[in-house]
Amino acid sequence: MSRHNKKESIMQGLYVEVRNNDVNKALRKFKKKVAEDGILQDLRKREYFESKGTKRRLEKQAAIRRFKKKRLKEQDNW
Repeated sequence: MSRHNKKESIMQGLYVEVRNNDVNKALRKFKKKVAEDGILQDLRKREYFESKGTKRRLEKQAAIRRFKKKRLKEQDNW
């Protein structure tokens, strides 16, 4: 195994092959992969420091929103 191949096997991350010089299609696929992986959300979350209390409060608010949304869906089904 050459040195170059060894380096490629160690590298991790997202990548997309460009086929038939269609960069726009490759870019769309890459953006979709990044969105599914949640990389941007994680980056935005880590951009600024949050204390434990702030994290806890935000998680509780998110849980309440999820609960209310679930209740509304259940109400609509009846």
